[in-house]
Amino acid sequence: MSRTERSSRSASRRQLIKAGLFGAMGVAASAAVVPAVIAQPKNDDVANDIKVLNNALFYEHQAIWAYGFAAGKLTDSAVGKAVLAIALANQADHKAHRDLLASVVRQLGGMPAMAKTEYLKTVTPYIDRGEGNLDSDVNIAKLALSLEVDAAIAYGREVAKLKNPDLITAGASIGSTEASHATVIRAAFQSLGVSLNVVPAAFVSKDTRDAWIIKV
Repeated sequence: MSRTERSSRSASRRQLIKAGLFGAMGVAASAAVVPAVIAQPKNDDVANDIKVLNNALFYEHQAIWAYGFAAGKLTDSAVGKAVLAIALANQADHKAHRDLLASVVRQLGGMPAMAKTEYLKTVTPYIDRGEGNLDSDVNIAKLALSLEVDAAIAYGREVAKLKNPDLITAGASIGSTEASHATVIRAAFQSLGVSLNVVPAAFVSKDTRDAWIIKV
């Protein structure tokens, strides 16, 4: 391959990264619209909904920590910077989700689940299963994908337990955003030349989980 060909391929790669990854990032940001909630459940449903919302709050705290922790391990390469941009956009969504969930729990008269100092123990199993790692920009993106897929699945499971219709609507909206995060990350891999379907299954569920994950 000549120097001119190598330069052309490198330029094309940079354009692909910018167009694919940063364009995908915009999709995540636009999907993060959550309706306002005025919680007025029946008294006998309050304890149930507080518990469900605090379970969801755990995943938001975990995601916020994971993105912040991984961000410090990304390189200054074009891929690293693109992954960071997506990570920060996704993290901003998770912070919005956290704030909404905490607010509603307080409206219900409950105490929002507090964030832990770190969530490394909950992330380690993903690394052990080869569903991402912290040793490269690409593997960090794979780890983020795994966490987002599980967050989407968790919301689908938890929303079904809620009693208040307004909360069900809000929870479903958040769950769809988690799924969009996973789609954005997969689109980023596709834009880098990885052969895959951005949406590999008609559902994001326990049964289709393996189709969404990208192994190390």
